[in-house]
Amino acid sequence: MFPTWKSKNESREHPRFEEDEDRLADLVVVQGGAQPDIRMLELDARLPLAGHTASLSMPSIYELIRTHKTTLVFVNTRLQAEYTFQELWKLNEDGLAIALHHGSLDVSQRRRVEEAMAAGKLKAVVCTATLDLGIDWGDVDLVVNVGAPKGASRIMQRIGRSNHRMDEPSEAYLVPANRFEILECRAALDAVHEAAQDTPDARIGALDVLCQHILGMACADPFRLEELYEEICAAAPYAGLTWEDFEACVAFVATGGYSLRAYERFAKIVKGNDGLWRVRDARVAQQYRMNVGTIVESSMIKVRLGRSMRSRPGTVLPRGRILGEIEEGFAETLTPGDTFLFAGEVLRFEGIAEDEVLATRARAGTDPMVPSYEGGKFPLSTFLAARVRAILADPFEWDRLPPQMTEWLLQQRRRSIVPGPRDLLVETFPRANRFYMTCFPFEGRLAHQTLGMLLTRRMERAGLKPLGFVANDYGIAVYASGDIAARAGRDPGFMDELFSEDMLGDDLEDWLAESSLMKRTFRQCAVIAGLIERRFPGQQKTGKQVTISTDLVYDVLRKHEPDHVLLRAARADAATGLLDVRRLGMMLQRIRGRIIHKPLDRVSPLSVSVMLEIGRERVYSDNADEILAEAEAALLDEALA
Repeated sequence: MFPTWKSKNESREHPRFEEDEDRLADLVVVQGGAQPDIRMLELDARLPLAGHTASLSMPSIYELIRTHKTTLVFVNTRLQAEYTFQELWKLNEDGLAIALHHGSLDVSQRRRVEEAMAAGKLKAVVCTATLDLGIDWGDVDLVVNVGAPKGASRIMQRIGRSNHRMDEPSEAYLVPANRFEILECRAALDAVHEAAQDTPDARIGALDVLCQHILGMACADPFRLEELYEEICAAAPYAGLTWEDFEACVAFVATGGYSLRAYERFAKIVKGNDGLWRVRDARVAQQYRMNVGTIVESSMIKVRLGRSMRSRPGTVLPRGRILGEIEEGFAETLTPGDTFLFAGEVLRFEGIAEDEVLATRARAGTDPMVPSYEGGKFPLSTFLAARVRAILADPFEWDRLPPQMTEWLLQQRRRSIVPGPRDLLVETFPRANRFYMTCFPFEGRLAHQTLGMLLTRRMERAGLKPLGFVANDYGIAVYASGDIAARAGRDPGFMDELFSEDMLGDDLEDWLAESSLMKRTFRQCAVIAGLIERRFPGQQKTGKQVTISTDLVYDVLRKHEPDHVLLRAARADAATGLLDVRRLGMMLQRIRGRIIHKPLDRVSPLSVSVMLEIGRERVYSDNADEILAEAEAALLDEALA
């Protein structure tokens, strides 16, 4: 469709930029400044081996708030924010002004919190990453980070909100929620002391984002392909963009691609007689402006307070204010009468009226659910994971850990082994008529979930009849009907084959073809690239409508045009985001020849932490903590018997 053309600057060198190199500003590095005062919150109580509520630490956090002027209490997810705020409010016998701030709350409510904080009217704010950046409130004299930080750079950014002045130390506490998080907090403290950062490598420019940019350029002014291509290649993320990929993106914006070109609605730009490409009509430009953006959140639905009618008991009218938004998926799990935490209140679900959740304030004493959010998944950074493995592998480092942590690691060494920094410990043991395999790569939940999916496929082919797996940031547990240890005993090379790097080839492709993950990823790419528009004048597509539309298109493209630019964009997004394939590949390369298989007759102390994930409901409540504690005690008794 397009003429073959290559840039004159094949090496991506642009002389017009080179002549300005001498005029670039110098990098100014300021020396000095007060060192941060950051420490780990230590408790007399023993922390659990799993869980993220940090419920045991809430009284200590409340005491820190009470004895400081203004405190920011950071958490990693909106779910944790709602839970932490409620727990602190239960302890708030002093009537302290404590507020809540996260991205799903209504904008007006967030602004009120920010204004009250700036005016010095609040004692504390429980917040997510919404207050990580751009906050310069001089009265903040303490930062508390609940849960493991997941990255050294993230925690440095957060503690910098405290005493935001050059000559005063930032004061902060890290609050681990379980014993593995003690290791992570220790690694983060060392990184802060060394001023070491874990900024990830820059990502390669995505093709769906490029499609959106091409349409945006056409809406701004007509353009020539050659000039736009050269301009795009001048941006670092797209420096390696080939002319063929660029041409495919332009063809998509112009026609929708080979399989969709018969539908006029997908044709958004046209080439004029003057050789310039321009937007097809004003309606396309209007739709672009309404849908522009590259952040695609899960479909959200507003939460509105309702008012009960005295004259008609049981009838609730949508007469109250909007509190914020929850994900449609969570709302669909609720039935009238269910209670849930949101905006710092316990609400009773009354139903869905049109496109809003209708809720009333619930009575005290209920056991509410906490909304979950797909966006609340922080992976453990590669940098911090390496430091955690180093601490775990060095017994001399254990002296710097709390006694309960050192005791646990000594128990692990007596019952099994503690792996080296480059090793992969694989433990196998029978339990309750099943056979279990646990391993500890320390590469983050996303990489572990991908590894678990691929391992179970390989175990199925080996006749071990896997029943399922669970994963957390530190390890994986796979359970099966077949005896894994016996198979490894008969075939000494079995474990090496099971964890070989070739699982990222055909096994990964086959699994992607069968899973719903690709459809979900394609859905996001289709929205970003403009194939599916969510917003129209006076209306908006629901998440279900978007799903139906994109699933139909996905099936057509996969059958008739498997190399379509959006399918390629979806594969790349899945590999770098939801699957963390690159990190998994680095891990498999690291452990080659260093897999230590330890067959056991029962669960080990280290494996207890990941075994607790099996069958665990993610409901944040006192009752859930008790159930988890009982399961942990039973497993530990078994491990130490």
